[in-house]
Amino acid sequence: VQLQASGGGLVEAGGSLRLSCAASGRTVSNYAMGWFRQAPGKEREFVAAISRSGGRTYYADSMKGRLTISRDNAKNTVYLQMNSLKPEDTAVYYCAADRTINIQAILTSYDYWGQGTLVTVSS
Repeated sequence: VQLQASGGGLVEAGGSLRLSCAASGRTVSNYAMGWFRQAPGKEREFVAAISRSGGRTYYADSMKGRLTISRDNAKNTVYLQMNSLKPEDTAVYYCAADRTINIQAILTSYDYWGQGTLVTVSS
C-alpha cells in the first residue's frame, strides 16, 4: 500500500489543522493506521492510531484531548484533526499502516509509511 499524507501548513498557536492520509494500491480497511511525528533533532514519536474498522482509537498522552483520528474506508483515507495547536507541535507528521489487528504505538510495528507533511505552529 502507498500512503500520501497532506494537509500540513503554517498555523498560529491555538489554531487547527486536519491532516489526511490517502492510501492507494490496497484498501486501507485491511490495516490499522497510525500517525507519528518527528520534530527537528528529535526521534519520531507516536501521535494516534485507529483500528481497521475505526471502532478503537489510541492517543499519545501529550496530545490527548486535542486530537481526533478517524477514517473513511470508502474513501481509502485516514484523518487527523488537531486542535489547540502549540508551537511544540511543530513537526513532520507521518501516517503509517500496520497489517496486524491491534492498534500500536510502537513505530516498528508499522509496515508502510507515507512521506510526511510539515506542520508549523507559530507563537
